[in-house]
Amino acid sequence: MRDRLNVTLPAELLDKINDIAARKKLSRSAIIEAAITSFLSPDAAEMHEAAITRRLDRLSRQTARFERDQRITADMLALFIRFWLTTTPPLPEPAAQAARAKAGARYDAFVAALGRRLHDGPKLRQEITDDVPEDSTRHQGEDR
Repeated sequence: MRDRLNVTLPAELLDKINDIAARKKLSRSAIIEAAITSFLSPDAAEMHEAAITRRLDRLSRQTARFERDQRITADMLALFIRFWLTTTPPLPEPAAQAARAKAGARYDAFVAALGRRLHDGPKLRQEITDDVPEDSTRHQGEDR
């Protein structure tokens, strides 16, 4: 047996109900009945908790990827600096003075190139494959 119930709803909520009814080809009564049943269901709290858990899991995965990208960046920078320092011989004094004179212009060119790459170019993390084993990156970082 079904009883009739008259309710008043805000216009925007009624618009949403009408939209869902049209998209799913259901009656408005069926949609409202499902919504009320879901709201009154003892499982509603569990479903809400499950949705929050899924969102937290997604955020955890995003954070893990961010941390991995940061480790890659730090390791790459450290390896480059170590390589550059060990392979670049010191310049004799007259050449060192000339290099210092050009340092500002070279630095400005570097910053401009970095800005272009960050704005337009591919990201380094896109160029490095995801299948690099974690153990190999940890092993390289341990010899420092």
